[in-house]
Order: sequence, then structure tokens, then C-alpha cells
Amino acid sequence: MHNQDMIADLAIMLLTAGVITIVFKKIRQPLILGYILAGFLTGPYFPLFFDVESTSSIEMWSELGVIFLMFHIGLEFNLLKLFRLGSTPVLVGIIEISGSLLTGCLIGHLIGFSGINALFLGVMLSISSTAVIQKSFEELGVKKEKYSQLVLADLIIEDIMAIFMMVILSTVSVSRNISGGSLVINLAMMLCYLAAWLILGIYIVPTVLRKVIDLMNDEMVLILSLGLCFGMVMISKALGFSAELGAFLSGSIIAGTVHVERVEHLSKGIKDMFVAVFFLSVGMKVDPSIIVAYAPTIILLACTVIFSKFVFASLGMLISGQNLSTALHAGFSLGPIGEFSFIIASLGISLGVMEDELYPIIVSAAILTAFISPILMKHSDALIALISKLTPAVILSLIEKNAAGKQDDDSEDGDWTNFLKKYISGIGLYGVLMLVTVMAGCRLLLPAMESFLGGLPGKLVVLGIIYFIIAIFVKPMMGFSNTYFTALWLKSRANHPPLVAFIVIKVVLIAAIVYFPIILIWETPPLFILLFIVPAVCLTAKKGFMSTSYLKLETRFLRNLNERIIERDSADGVKQSWLDEELRIISFEVPEDADFLNVSIKQLDWGRRYNIFVVKLRHHGKHYILPSPEMSIHAGDKVFVIGDPKAIDNFYHLVNITPTRVPRTLKEFMDSGYPDANNALAFCAIRLTGDEPYSDKTIRNSRIRDRWHCMVLGLQHKGLPIVMPDIDTELRQDDILWIMGSNRNVGRMMAESHVPEI
Repeated sequence: MHNQDMIADLAIMLLTAGVITIVFKKIRQPLILGYILAGFLTGPYFPLFFDVESTSSIEMWSELGVIFLMFHIGLEFNLLKLFRLGSTPVLVGIIEISGSLLTGCLIGHLIGFSGINALFLGVMLSISSTAVIQKSFEELGVKKEKYSQLVLADLIIEDIMAIFMMVILSTVSVSRNISGGSLVINLAMMLCYLAAWLILGIYIVPTVLRKVIDLMNDEMVLILSLGLCFGMVMISKALGFSAELGAFLSGSIIAGTVHVERVEHLSKGIKDMFVAVFFLSVGMKVDPSIIVAYAPTIILLACTVIFSKFVFASLGMLISGQNLSTALHAGFSLGPIGEFSFIIASLGISLGVMEDELYPIIVSAAILTAFISPILMKHSDALIALISKLTPAVILSLIEKNAAGKQDDDSEDGDWTNFLKKYISGIGLYGVLMLVTVMAGCRLLLPAMESFLGGLPGKLVVLGIIYFIIAIFVKPMMGFSNTYFTALWLKSRANHPPLVAFIVIKVVLIAAIVYFPIILIWETPPLFILLFIVPAVCLTAKKGFMSTSYLKLETRFLRNLNERIIERDSADGVKQSWLDEELRIISFEVPEDADFLNVSIKQLDWGRRYNIFVVKLRHHGKHYILPSPEMSIHAGDKVFVIGDPKAIDNFYHLVNITPTRVPRTLKEFMDSGYPDANNALAFCAIRLTGDEPYSDKTIRNSRIRDRWHCMVLGLQHKGLPIVMPDIDTELRQDDILWIMGSNRNVGRMMAESHVPEI
């Protein structure tokens, strides 16, 4: 009987939704509004129509709808795309969401809502509707406009911040008040969980899919992807987080693979059905009596969110350096309240902390904004012209100067921006991997080892495993030999203190992470033990095999992260000509007063310190191609060095030489020709077959330099370019190897290796 009721309910809901959405499609309105109306008609508050009987089944289906919705939002979220968004969407998102959230909380308090309800109201009003905005852009034909691209990027930031706010609301709701300590702990745990699973997912999932995808048909791909989705949901809930976070994260992992379009296509039908049921359930909770009683409040909220979004989004755009037209267009576009708000409202109801009447109020306000915002977008040009006309000339001039000045500031502060990006990403990536290693070792591996080996031996084995894995990531985390660090150090003495502080912070973080497993295992160990453990870990990290292990992990991670771009370029026939256009080569006469006179190339160590390599030296008319590290540089020598553009720029400052010409790319240098063929540099690319004497060996052990007197400038591993690879990088079959040397030596290496030039 229960099954018959459930089938009847489903039939009523879907048939009603089908008819209404056809009408909404005809009148060019968002289908989401049609689903909500259908849910209202079939719900308990509209007795003049067929009512559903099994509300518990509807709730279960709507929960599945939320999971599928979050899974597909994750499929559209690409970590690489996030890195490329730039600072504008991030800045706009922070200003817009913070301003709208505070405004919503204030309005909630003024209306008379309790503190927790006002907080939920502020969060729900701060999220914009991706579906309504995208549909409006498509209908207006403005998807390629600059402001629409910035708005769509901002919506990605909003989705991410909404995930964070759901965790915050869960923490606040459970404790019934805002506890700073528990809030920070929950956010830190979520960050670690998010980062760890993204990193591990990017490392593992694409690799596994590449190995098994040829064996899988569409049915198997769908089952595997949905299994990953619900598996991550299960793990997320087991760790104390929401199901929505796990679903979003599983979609994000698949988003970076070349199979994301296939997964999206295969799961779209299932997603559409269950998401429709979710929005139907939203409509079922709309009580018309509450709408009538709170009509002024609903109108006030709709007007408030449209106005606050317009003000704060426009302000964020202007602060980020956009012009007035772009800023105001973006402000008019972000008015509709989003689908995430319904999910957050459902969260509040399920936690029992949000008043029931707030649900139909926010749904009604969202419907109102969904009707008003497209009208504002359609007439935005006229409204912007009016605002520009009413704005004083002084303010317009300041906005223009800020937009122009921001571009100059971006170019001047580019070194700091790039350094901080690399610094923060390094700490986030390697720090999280180390912490995950510690937690997994102490929580999962330790109990098993203690039961198998006994107390003390088990603890020592676990500590050894933890520190061995940590040692793999110590060297890359501590690495400061990057061109932006050098550029900032050379640019001004005022940069020295903060740069030193950044080094100290990394050292302290590594020491804390190293000490952490000891605390977890022995609770109160002596602090002086760090004096023995930290040096031991650092010394182990310097070993060649440790670097090789890390480089293998890094190469696979970067290959998987860039998989879609690499595969797309390969399918489009894009030529991989990255190395000869990326590297620069310069030559200079050594002055009499140079501070590196009579110093050997080995002692100068320009390669490790500054990413600059001496590839040719002319001394007293004699040419030395790839000179020996023991050779010294003398006044009057002509030196040829190679590096990337930033490294070359730093090098000019280091040697105190004013460039006389623009540094040539390696391609330009080779194309220019050299009259003396016997003393000319040669450069070529070869594909490894696996039979070469240096295949499956690191560059250090390949003897390419000793046997053929050639230098490895770069390699391409499965489409991933690696410029100036570390000497512990392993050379593998199908890698494309870029080598440099004299004409004779390059030819000899290719002949003896029996490989053709590409």
C-alpha cells in the first residue's frame, strides 16, 4: 500500500511539473519557478488540487536531489579554472557576500527574527542564482561580454563560500551560539579534508580512469561516478560534515578529468529528475497564509537583496579596478536569490534551528527577485547611462584613474603576487599532505601496528613511516630558489625582512608538523626531541631517491591537473612548441670589475640559486660549449647563459650589467644561425623509446652530460612540459627530451642512442 501511495505521489508531482514547466518555457520564465509552483499545487497548502500522501518519501527524494545538484555543481568546478580566475572575482565575491550577509542579518534583526534566524536569513540572501543569471545572459546574448565573464567567475566563488558558510551554520546551530574555537577547528578540519581529498583525488582518480576507461561502457562509467559521489558523501558524514560537501567534492575531483563531459551527459537525466523533486518539495513547504501575513516583509527582503547586491557587487568591481560600466552591469546581474539558499534553508529546518515560516518567506522573496532581476538586466544600459549622468564628474574621474592605476599597480606588484601565490599554494599543498600523513598514521595505522607488534615497537614503526613520507615533501615545501623570491630580494632592502619572515614561518610550520605525531602518540614528550628529529628528517629529504619520489608524485599530479587542456590540445593538433619559446638566451662580455671574476662555475652555482645556466664560454678566442663546472670566468670572456624571462631579468641585476638588446628566445637564437658551425650550439627534441641507455634513469644518473657532453633543457611527459627539470627527474619511455650541446655532440648522442629527431 505504501508503495502504491509513493508511485501515485510521484505520478501526480511529475505530471503537474511537466505541464507547468511547458507553460513556463512558453512564457520564457525559469523552469525552477515552474517546479516550485508545481510543488505548491501538489502540496498540503493547496487543497483544491491533487495532494501527495507520502511526504517522507518526498523528503528522501529531495535529499537525493540536493546531492545530485551539488555533484553537478562540483563537475562544473575546475581547480585549474579557479587558479586562473584572477583576483577580481575573489575580491568581488568577498565584498559582495560580506556586505549582503551583514545587510540581511541587520534586516532580520529589525524585522524581529532571533539571532540564529537572522544569521540564516543573511546567508540565504547573500547567494545569487547561477541558473537564473546564466539563462538571462543567454537570452540577452551577452555571455561573451567582459562583465558577464566576471559575474560567472564570481558565481564560482559564491558556490565555494556557500560551502564554507554551510559548515559555519552547522557549527553555530549545534552549539546554539557562535563559539570561536569550535568554529575555527571545524573550518580548519574542513579545509584539510577539502584539500586532502582534492589532492588525492586529482592524483588517483584520473590515473585509475586512464587505465580502465577502455574497458568501461556508459553504464559502467555512470555507476562508477555515482559510486564515487555517494562514497564521498558517506565519508563526509562520517567525519561530521554535510552530505552536500561530499557530493560537491566528488564532482570537483572528476571535473579535472577528460571524462567530465561524459559523466555530466550520462548523469544529467538522473540529476534533472531528482533536482526537480527537490524544487517540488520546496514548493510544497510554501504556506500561502504566511506569504499573505508577511507580504511586506517579502517585498522588503526582495528589494533589499537586489539593492545590496547591486551596491556591494558594483563596489567590489570598482575597487578591483573595473570601469563604471562593467561594475554597474555586474551589480544589476547578481540580484536573484540562488538555489543554494533553498539548500541552506532545508539545512536550517533539518537542524531544528530555523523558524518554519522563514522557509516560505525566503522562497517567495527568491521568486520575486527571479522576476525583477532579468528586467533590470534588460534595461541596464539605460539605467547605467542615467547613473553616469547623475554622477559628479569628479567621482567619474576618480573611477577612471583607479581603473588605469590598478593596471599599473598590478604590473608593479606582480612579483609579490606571484611569490605569495606560490608560497601559499606550497604551504597548502605540502602542509596538508604532511598533516594527512600524520593523522592517517596515528589514527589508522597505529592501532593496527600496536596490536601486531606491541606497544613501543608499533609506535616506532609508525613514526618511521610517518617521517619517511614527511621527508618526501620537506624539500619542495622549503624551496625558496624561485625567480620571484630572488627578484623581490634584489629589488629592495625593504623586502628582506618580510622574505626572511616567510622563511621562518615555513621552518616553524615544518617543526610543528614534525612534532605533532609525537604529541599524538606520547602526549607530553620533551620539546628538545625536535633537535634530533627535525635535522634527521631534513637530511633524509636531501637524499636523491627522496627527490625522485617527490618528482614522480608531482609530475603525475600536474599531469592529471592539466589533463583536459593537454588532451584538448592534442586532439586539436596544437603543436607543443613550448620550450624554444619559453626559454631566453643572452650573451655578455665580462667586465673588468665584475665581482665573480676567477670564480668557478661550480662555486657560482647560478643554476641552483638563480635558475640560470652557463651554456657557452669564449675565453681568449677559444669556444667552450657546456663548459666544465671547474672552469672559471675571467674578465673579457664572453658568456652565454640560458633561463626563463624572469630569471634572465634577475641575472642582469645580479651581475650589474645593463642589457643592450632584448633577450632572444631559444628559437630566435637558433634561427639566427652562427657562422662557425663547429662552435655553434645545437638544440633538438627526441622521443624516448625505452631502449636508450638513459631511459628509466634520473638525469643525474643518465650520464648524458659525461658521455655525450649534452644538457637536458626540458622534457615533456605525456604532454606535460617540464622546463629545466631537476637532476633527480626520471626519464621514461615516450617522454620527449629536449637537449642542447654542440652540433657534433648532439648528433653523436642521437646516433648512438638510435633515436630520430622530432
